[in-house]
Amino acid sequence: MRVSVGLGKDGAEERLAKRGVSRRDFMKFCTAVAVAMGMGPAFAPKVAEALTSGARPSVVYLHLAECTGCSEAVLRTMDPYIDALILDTISLDYHETLMAGAGDAVERALEHAIEGEFVCVVEGGVPMIEDGAWGKVSGKTMLSIIEHVVPKAAATICMGTCASYGGVQKAAPNPSQAVSVSEALGGITTVNIPGCPPNPINFVGAVVYYLTNNGGIPPLDSYNRPELFYGEAVHDNCPRLEKFENGEFATSFASEEAKNGACLYELGCKGPDTFNNCPKVLFNDTTFPIIAGHPCIGCSEPDFWDNMSPFYEM
Repeated sequence: MRVSVGLGKDGAEERLAKRGVSRRDFMKFCTAVAVAMGMGPAFAPKVAEALTSGARPSVVYLHLAECTGCSEAVLRTMDPYIDALILDTISLDYHETLMAGAGDAVERALEHAIEGEFVCVVEGGVPMIEDGAWGKVSGKTMLSIIEHVVPKAAATICMGTCASYGGVQKAAPNPSQAVSVSEALGGITTVNIPGCPPNPINFVGAVVYYLTNNGGIPPLDSYNRPELFYGEAVHDNCPRLEKFENGEFATSFASEEAKNGACLYELGCKGPDTFNNCPKVLFNDTTFPIIAGHPCIGCSEPDFWDNMSPFYEM
């Protein structure tokens, strides 16, 4: 059956084709997003409609204290259509990593972008020590930047564990007194997409939800994570779950048991305490750490650097 992907925007299929994206690949991606959202493959046409809609929300993407790994996760995905869709679906009006401009011109672009309605995406934690002086962009503290931008946004998405919870820079003894975006701004509601890095499909899924629900945000758990993506423990969908239930545990990474798919729990796997959809959607539709023989380190949980360590039990 031929499925049109140009449901909302004229010429969408042609533009995707020019980017090297076939209809089949596009619908495969839309199906993956639909599954990640818990809607099933039948919802894929709705995802396609949202991603090719004529309504392109303005997006301001801020970088704070982080390694840019979350942006890299999106940009370096094997699927070429993720960056194509993001650039074709939203109006990305500010992103320091991707912008060709620099200096005052870029700062003016930011001010212009926040004059209208926009969605703010934040990557990175917020250093609070000395009124935020330990983290600056263009001479302005990261704290003052989000204080200026975030309250004006229609919605704020925190991309990655750093923006969601404070991240590695918050790890003890936390010399910069780093906190999450929400905590820095007095507990405002943010849509948290944690992970180190998060799966790009979860980010795209949050955008799709926004587009298909008149600017609404998805139902959130107690950590402000979309329940659509973070509603189940990694353990519950683990490909090694049967080994766990049968008491078949690997005793070392070099053991034959580990190589043959034995459970990694006794080697430090944090899957039972980690809520994420890694086993369902995988990374690049290919794999995730446990499949590759590495224990889950709990990177989508608050303060995982402190609370989940040691990462290995040898």
